[in-house]
Amino acid sequence: MKNIIIASTSTIHGGEPLEYLLEELRVFFKHTSEIIFIPYARPGGITHDEYTLKVNIAFKKIDKKAIGIHEFDDPKEAIKNAKGLFTGGGNTFVLVNQLYKNDLINTIKTTVKNGTPYLGTSAGSNICGLTVSTTNDMPIVYPPSFKTFGFVPFNINPHYLDPDPTSKHMGETRETRIKEFHKFNTQPVVGIREGSWLEVKGDSIVLKGPLDARIFEYNKTPYEVKSGTQLNHLK
Repeated sequence: MKNIIIASTSTIHGGEPLEYLLEELRVFFKHTSEIIFIPYARPGGITHDEYTLKVNIAFKKIDKKAIGIHEFDDPKEAIKNAKGLFTGGGNTFVLVNQLYKNDLINTIKTTVKNGTPYLGTSAGSNICGLTVSTTNDMPIVYPPSFKTFGFVPFNINPHYLDPDPTSKHMGETRETRIKEFHKFNTQPVVGIREGSWLEVKGDSIVLKGPLDARIFEYNKTPYEVKSGTQLNHLK
């Protein structure tokens, strides 16, 4: 049975990394003290070691330890034997490219569908959807495919931002860009605001956290759903 947290972000404004999720994660990873961390997204271009060290500062607060997947000679076996998985944020295209390069997509999909807890934040959440075509990141590398895990039957837009009526910025809003996406694609898109997440248990998908989410369905007017809402109807 799938057991997944798909979080918009690792850090909300003014907080420490994963701080708003730590008590949730204490329960989520209750059956293991070691989590395999996938640092491939490399925010700001930092090294895998630097990123893993940052994550461990947070996990130490709940008596957990993150071990970077890059530290293993055989990353596939590490995934298969993992008791918990976490993929962090950064650049989604860099992340997906490295996952394909190391031939880990199907291994992770199988492992998570068999019940290993998976936490994703930002780019690590993007890849839980059908494709990464609704990421906010620049395509600084060219992965073999935009298709990813498909743990949920829709696309994700983490860090979803509402239009700011006081802004002088004349470019596209997130909503405009997602509507552009729907000119060429039909799958739904869930815009997750900072501090909220999706909880996936088996076939159940529930919005959690303090904020509403914005739902975009093909040829429909976008609408809001409140925390606690089931999203199983989206497909």
